[in-house]
Amino acid sequence: MSHINPDEALMLLIDHQSGLFQLVKDIPVSDLRRNAIALAKVATILKMPVITSASVPDGPNGPLIPEIHQAAPHAQYVGRRGEINVWDSPDFVEAVEATGRKTLILAGTLTSVCMAFPSISAVAAGYKVYAVVDASGNWSKMATELTVARIVQAGVIPIDTLAVLSELQVTWNRPEAKEFADLYADYPMLHYRLLIESYDKAQAVQKAKN
Repeated sequence: MSHINPDEALMLLIDHQSGLFQLVKDIPVSDLRRNAIALAKVATILKMPVITSASVPDGPNGPLIPEIHQAAPHAQYVGRRGEINVWDSPDFVEAVEATGRKTLILAGTLTSVCMAFPSISAVAAGYKVYAVVDASGNWSKMATELTVARIVQAGVIPIDTLAVLSELQVTWNRPEAKEFADLYADYPMLHYRLLIESYDKAQAVQKAKN
């Protein structure tokens, strides 16, 4: 298995909007929000380009949640002219092409539309696409199951947030190891913080004995 190479990958975070989040029923919105932010943060740690977009943000779909651009200050926002499938926006495709990267890590709300449509379109355009299912949100679990089956048939690779972070990290023997540990503990694996705390406590007790 080849790892997702952060030097060849591009993060696409599509339509994580406050209005659309109110329609999400297949995952707790708090989890969805944390996972989307975690993807933005890992892209920042690894200096990976990020492109965001919103579907009619001035309407009921609402604005992008602000945490994504806070977590990835370098992210490029590309507006569009009403296109439902972000890949139908020439400006968006041009921004993707300008990065020169052919591996896409993509998440979007709603999963059936904002994640699925551009994922399928990008594969047809020759990109390798990893669709992050738990950083996308949908109106029902059945809709998500159908969507995953559909994108797999199209050649998209479904993946979860934790797998993305770990695959990009590759090894704990790296300068950003502490940043990755904090990322796991603060976002997709909140219980990892308990593991870290128990380990730190055990280490402190051992040192005290010595």
